[in-house]
Amino acid sequence: MRPFEVLFNSATGYEFFHMLLAAYMVTGFILASIYAVGMLRGRRDRYHRLGLIIPLTVAAIASPIQLFVGDTAARAVADDQPAKFAGMECIYESGDDQPEQIGGICHDGEVTGDISIPGLDSLLVGFSTGTEVTGLNDIPANERPPANTMLHLAFDTMVGVGTLLFLLAVWLAIAWWRKRDLPATPWFLRAVAISGVAAVVALESGWIVTEVGRQPWIVQGFMRTSEAVTPAKGIWWVFAFTMLLYIGLFSTAVLILRALSRRWREGQVEEGEVPYSPPPPAEASA
Repeated sequence: MRPFEVLFNSATGYEFFHMLLAAYMVTGFILASIYAVGMLRGRRDRYHRLGLIIPLTVAAIASPIQLFVGDTAARAVADDQPAKFAGMECIYESGDDQPEQIGGICHDGEVTGDISIPGLDSLLVGFSTGTEVTGLNDIPANERPPANTMLHLAFDTMVGVGTLLFLLAVWLAIAWWRKRDLPATPWFLRAVAISGVAAVVALESGWIVTEVGRQPWIVQGFMRTSEAVTPAKGIWWVFAFTMLLYIGLFSTAVLILRALSRRWREGQVEEGEVPYSPPPPAEASA
């Protein structure tokens, strides 16, 4: 057994930072989305502005870095785990000038209902449309991940939502550079309000790509998932405890948010803080 070689393998560098950045993005967008909802309901006081801008700035800074790290990770997967990459992209036949297939249904060795961009997949992997990409048909059947629609769409969802969150970060950056303030349009707050849920969807889609895409291996090339199933007894007790822990954390977060909301509605403010007064109807409509 060589556990350190497993833990600190060639993928550790980019995968560690990929997950770290994802954690900052999800946390930042979720927190910002909560305050964006409050601002859409008319709560434009300093407390809500700070509650939105601070986590949103952290998430916005992480977004372009994540695109770079994710692009690096995808090329590394194509080189080190060609079966996983072929499953993600539903590539069946090896060759160059591989198209990028966005969406679609993977079945019977082909993708239908997709948007195909000729040569883009090879270009993204090797910076040239002449880059050869390995297809599933050249990989032994017992070493292939399930080239199913779920894996393919999970990858597309992760990349697509990540790109939209990056564009939201660009929107914030441009507005702040021009006016030193948040974008004035309600559409920006609506986008931020949605971004929290969108970031969680991207995160879960990424885990589907990771866990389904590496099948049938638990440790690539060394141990299959079937060999890693634990025979230990009492595993359901550990699972139940973990679920109760997360339910407790979630419930606590909800109670705190409800208490903060109730405190705001009752007009309670910290010492030295200026309470918020709703604008007159004419200004509100403007």
